Amino acid sequence: MRFDTAITMSRFAFPALLTTDEEDGGFVITFRDLPEAITQADSLEQALWEAADCSEEAIAARIDGKLDIPEPSQPESGEYLVAVPVQTALKAAIYLAMREKGITKVQLASTLNIHEKEVRRILDPHHGTKLSTMERALAALGQRVELLVTTQRMLSQ
Repeated sequence: MRFDTAITMSRFAFPALLTTDEEDGGFVITFRDLPEAITQADSLEQALWEAADCSEEAIAARIDGKLDIPEPSQPESGEYLVAVPVQTALKAAIYLAMREKGITKVQLASTLNIHEKEVRRILDPHHGTKLSTMERALAALGQRVELLVTTQRMLSQ
């Protein structure tokens, strides 16, 4: 059985604002779409790494808490577009597809011919899951993965 209801495309790259920390030096990193995600770093390079980690933890907490994951806003001038690490983005895509289609873990497990605890692991942001397993789950939900690789840059001011 497949769940073929249409779903909108999901994008997992969020605009991040890096503000110079005048008092302590370095940068404070915030996300408009993920207000709980705030971190800091000493250099620009470190700030971008910390931003990716911070957005990953914010998405993981939303999955764990069964909360909504917002569609990213359009980036504004001076913001960096920070991608959520791929494994977490794929788990979030599975989570969102299941929510949108009203599919339970038991139903997805039955479709995939696996035990429900395996679906729990697939959805667990802190559990390493094979790419092929996540692609199979997405396919069962009527989704497919497309990969886009781009350069990291700040949007011009």
